[in-house]
Amino acid sequence: MTLQIIDQVHIDTNSAISLLTEHGLLVRTENYRQHFFYHVEYNSKLVQSETLFFCKGAAFKEDYLNEAIDRGATAYVAEQSYQNGATALIVTNIQRAMALLSNAFYGFPSNDLFAIGITGTKGKTSTAYFAATALNLGTDDRTALISTLNTSLGKGDVFKSKLTTPESLDLFRYLRQAVDNGMTHLVMEVSSQSYLLDRVYSLHFGIGVFLNISSDHVGQNEHPDFANYLFCKEQLLLNSSVCVLNTQMDHFEEVYQAAKVSTAPDKIYLFGEAGSHPDLDLAYQIQSTGLAGSNFQLTGVSDRGSALMLDGEYQSSVAGDYNVGNATAAAICAAIGGVKKKTIQEAFGQVHIAGRMEVIRTQEHGTVYVDYAHDYASVKRLLAFLKDQQHQGEPSQITVVLGAPGNKGVSRRPDLGKALAEERVNRVILTTDDPAFEDPQAIAAEIDAHIDHDRVGQVEYVADRREAIETAIQAARAGDLVVLAGKGTDQYQKVAGVDTPYPGDIAVARQVVAHLEG
Repeated sequence: MTLQIIDQVHIDTNSAISLLTEHGLLVRTENYRQHFFYHVEYNSKLVQSETLFFCKGAAFKEDYLNEAIDRGATAYVAEQSYQNGATALIVTNIQRAMALLSNAFYGFPSNDLFAIGITGTKGKTSTAYFAATALNLGTDDRTALISTLNTSLGKGDVFKSKLTTPESLDLFRYLRQAVDNGMTHLVMEVSSQSYLLDRVYSLHFGIGVFLNISSDHVGQNEHPDFANYLFCKEQLLLNSSVCVLNTQMDHFEEVYQAAKVSTAPDKIYLFGEAGSHPDLDLAYQIQSTGLAGSNFQLTGVSDRGSALMLDGEYQSSVAGDYNVGNATAAAICAAIGGVKKKTIQEAFGQVHIAGRMEVIRTQEHGTVYVDYAHDYASVKRLLAFLKDQQHQGEPSQITVVLGAPGNKGVSRRPDLGKALAEERVNRVILTTDDPAFEDPQAIAAEIDAHIDHDRVGQVEYVADRREAIETAIQAARAGDLVVLAGKGTDQYQKVAGVDTPYPGDIAVARQVVAHLEG
C-alpha cells in the first residue's frame, strides 16, 4: 500500500507556535526561524528535507534527532531541548503536540468525515465490521475502516493494522488519504491506550460507541489500575457528539454519567436486550442462533429509538449470540449515518470477520474453531456459546489451545484459568502467544495455577504453537470441538522485541487437517 505524497505546504513555524500556544502546550521556542514544513515525522529513518520532527517516546535518544537533522529536518518538537542549533519547539506533552500538529498538517481531515469511534473491552472489531459493511453498502463504498485487523482507506488502499488505534501522526495521515480517496464516513476502533497515550488528541467523533468494560489491559506498559482503564475509555464519550451505550455492561451507570457530562440527553442512545433496562431506546430480541449466524428482532422502544426506523427482523452472518448486541450498536450508527433499514439488513448477512469464529470442518477430527478471544469475558462467552450448540447434538470433547501475551494484560492470566475451569473444558493445551520479553512457559504456569484441575480434564504445556495445534487436532475425533483462541489470523508472534513470522492459527490448522486427512 502506497499513500500519495501531499505536495503542498500544510504548516509553518508560526502557525505551529500559535496552535501549541492556543492549547497550552508550548513552553518556549529555541533558535527560532520561520520554516515551511513539507513533511512531519517521528521516525528518524523516514525524514526528508524540510521536515518537522517529533522527539517522542520514553526510549527516545538524541542520536535519533541528530539522524533526523542529517536527513533534512529543519525543526523539532520535544519536551526537552537538545543543543544542536536547530529550531526547537519545547512542549509540555509531546504526544499531544504531535497529534495536534499532525492534524493541522494534514488539514484537519476528520472535518470532512462522519466519524464513528467504537470502544469496549470486547466486541470492538465485530461492531466495526458490522457498521463499516452497512455504511459501505449505503454510501457506495465511501466508508473508511481502521480496525485491529485491517485499515481500509478506499480505492484499494487496504493493509494490515499494526495497532488497534494508530499513532496520531499515522492516524491523521490515513484520514487525509481517506478524504482524498473520496471517503465520506469513517469507522474506527478506539482503544483505551489511544487516550492514555493521546493518539486521538484533537480528534472529535460524530458518534462514540461504548460496548462494555471488564478488567483487562492493566499491568506493565498499560494502565496502572482499572480506574484509569475506565477513565481512558470514557474519554471517547466526552469527545463525541452522539453516544451509543450498551445498558447491559458492567459499570453502566458510571459510563452513562460520563456521557451526560458533555452530551445532551437526546443525543445518547441506549440499547440492550428487550426488557433489560427501563430507558432503552432500541431493544433486540434473539430469535435463533447457531454456528451459521443469528436471527434477531430490533424494536424502537423510545420515540428517539423509533425515529431510527430500524424495527424489523435481521439475519447476521457472524456466529455467536453475543454478537447480536454488537450488530445492534452498529445498526444505530448506520441509521444515524444515513443508511436505510433495508440496506442494513442486507449488509448484516454479508459480514465476514477474518479470525472471528472461523470454522474448519474435518472428516475425522471434529470441528476446529479459530477466534481472537483472549481474555476472561471473550473466552468464557465463546466456550459457553459453543457448548450450548454442542448440547444440541451428541456429547463430545472440547479441547482449547491458548496462551497469553507477555509484558501486558497480566490480569488476563488468572482470568483465563478461571474461564477454562468454569466452562469445564475437557482438555487444555497451554502454548506460546506473544511472549514479548517474558518466558512463555512461566506465562502458561500462571494460567495453570488458576485452573481448577478438578473441573478440567487435562492440562499440558506445548511450547511451539504449531505443535500445540497439531496435537489438539490429531487427538480429536468426529464430533469433538477444538478451539484455537487468541491469535486468529495474526501472522507474527512478538518474541523479545521482534515480530517473528507465524502463519496464523487458521493457516496452521488447515495445514494440519490437510496432512491428517489428505
